[in-house]
Amino acid sequence: MINKITDTIAQALASVQDGATVLIGGFGTSGNPNELIDGLIAQGARDLTVVNNNAGNGDQGLAALLKSGQVRKIICSFPRQVDSWVFDDLYRSGKIELELVPQGNLAERLRAASAGVGAFFCPTAYGTELAAGKETREINGKHYVLEYPIHGDVALIKAEKGDRWGNLTYRMSARNFGPVMASAAKHTIATVHELVELGALDPEAVVTPGIYVSQIVKIDRVATLAGGFKKSA
Repeated sequence: MINKITDTIAQALASVQDGATVLIGGFGTSGNPNELIDGLIAQGARDLTVVNNNAGNGDQGLAALLKSGQVRKIICSFPRQVDSWVFDDLYRSGKIELELVPQGNLAERLRAASAGVGAFFCPTAYGTELAAGKETREINGKHYVLEYPIHGDVALIKAEKGDRWGNLTYRMSARNFGPVMASAAKHTIATVHELVELGALDPEAVVTPGIYVSQIVKIDRVATLAGGFKKSA
């Protein structure tokens, strides 16, 4: 009997190894799998490469993971905002490596990994510093940059509902990078707010099929914080 439900976050994360590439869903503060991130901090895997749209907000979630010193490199499209002081300090002091990727390229590089695409040509970033050292080609009079897939060892994502087969649905914008990351990783762990019986999810409404999901953990619903902002003195 297929049953991907895992009792605890600690059990779900036990197999994450040092040096792993970890895909973490979320867009700003929407859809961040903070419970899984906190669990990864407690688990202690180090020398990680993290892929996310951002580089953390305030002192919670991804920012806390960066602050723990467990991340060697981050691949993202929007590393700096008003509350990214953890990343800012680490980057300026040379304690973390950054690979900056345009947002559309980030999504497509993840999708290419899930689709088995070896590489693809994309016009974004041509003629900029982000294309430095990369192969370029002119196709039908337009210039392109060769980009490679981003494969994950582990994906940590947040969903809304799931069943024991691992089929997932999401809540509005909390969906963001979750589906493409789930399909680009060797091992995907998802948190859900609601576990339902098989057949309760309309097959036409399932966003991430269970074939892409390794484990699911039920978590309590908490309000999403609007971001981390330093209090004035």
